[in-house]
Amino acid sequence: MATAVQIPIGEYLDTSYHPDREYIDGEIVERNVGKWEHSRIQFLLGLWFGQNEKAWQVQGATEWRTQVSSTRVRIPDLVLVSMGPQSDVLEDPPVLIVEILSPDDTYSDTESRARDYQQMGVQTIWIIDPHTRTGRVCAGTTWTQATRLEVAGTAIHVALDTLFAALTPTR
Repeated sequence: MATAVQIPIGEYLDTSYHPDREYIDGEIVERNVGKWEHSRIQFLLGLWFGQNEKAWQVQGATEWRTQVSSTRVRIPDLVLVSMGPQSDVLEDPPVLIVEILSPDDTYSDTESRARDYQQMGVQTIWIIDPHTRTGRVCAGTTWTQATRLEVAGTAIHVALDTLFAALTPTR
């Protein structure tokens, strides 16, 4: 069995990986890279968020290193943050985190990510599954399946039927 190499968080933050990797309790952890439907959903959401940034008073970003604790850095698929200057690594809870499931993602990995975001103070997390064409929103500790994902108390939303309609079948 291989032994994991521990590195300090500062070394991780000063290093680029291709594709980028997460940092979990001293270890560099590979993450599943999206396939067609994952990537397409991420692109479509990025367009949707970008078109609504001014109206919603947010800024969006994809795959931005997010330091969820002193020993963990996650890389969510998309984040929305309040307008204003931002640092290279997101350290304050964003308005919204979106995770798009890849075919290789497991339920336990997704749960672990969501717990990290919640412990960071993130109030709303969306998980979108392109394979089953479903979405869940987590507000507080409650997970709800919905066809329209929203951020409570804001105008931020996405209609999943519209999003999924823009997917084309793979070959």
